[in-house]
Amino acid sequence: MAIETVNLTIYYCQKCVIRNVNLKIPENVVFAIMGPSGCGKSTLLRSFNRLLELNPNARVEGDVRLYGRSVYDMNPIEVRRKIGMVFQLPNPFPHMSIFDNVALGLKLNGLVKSKKELREIVEWALKKAVLWDEVKDRLHDPASALSGGQQQRLCIARALAMKPQVLLMDEPTANLDPIATEKIENLIYELKKEYTIVIVTHSPAQAARVSDYVAFLYLGELVEVGKTEKIFEKPENELTERYLTGRIG
Repeated sequence: MAIETVNLTIYYCQKCVIRNVNLKIPENVVFAIMGPSGCGKSTLLRSFNRLLELNPNARVEGDVRLYGRSVYDMNPIEVRRKIGMVFQLPNPFPHMSIFDNVALGLKLNGLVKSKKELREIVEWALKKAVLWDEVKDRLHDPASALSGGQQQRLCIARALAMKPQVLLMDEPTANLDPIATEKIENLIYELKKEYTIVIVTHSPAQAARVSDYVAFLYLGELVEVGKTEKIFEKPENELTERYLTGRIG
């Protein structure tokens, strides 16, 4: 399994927000975590690459494993390099150039040996994120000059440049128009050939479009998990059915 959680329980201060979640996420799939706002989806996602530890009020019990190895036995920087993250709001460094946004992590982590190698990886990552043709003639323009959809693909390129094994996406299209959303969803479909992608979404329609597997989270508990087709066509839990038909959420 690419990612596995074992009895994962998460507290904010004294409040339990994720309760005893056991998940197995296979390699090279799109795995969607869906549920209504406030059910703990983003919290669960951020536990996978130990981002949650940056919140002093968060406490995690249980385990998260990356290809069988506990992420708590790894350096947090290594974990976040192997498990990349794309957030809901596109967050490029606005005053940095398009090129430098993609190059920054490579430089900070000492992952390239020459300027030539750096240029090659930046180009490769921008091509992977289907952005190269749109920006190749203005790599030194500030990232803020890009549209919202382009900025989100730039953030995906920035994550891919680190050569992760898993890519986490937290509502990556929530603030984008339908055309930009479609481009990101098509990109997700292409990327799963080489990466395991875990996407959080509050939209059952998006989960149905992009994912191979889906988990339904409600009030911090894992209600149901399985192949997307089965969950949508024949959910076993009444709560899942109510969510999918718009009666809760």
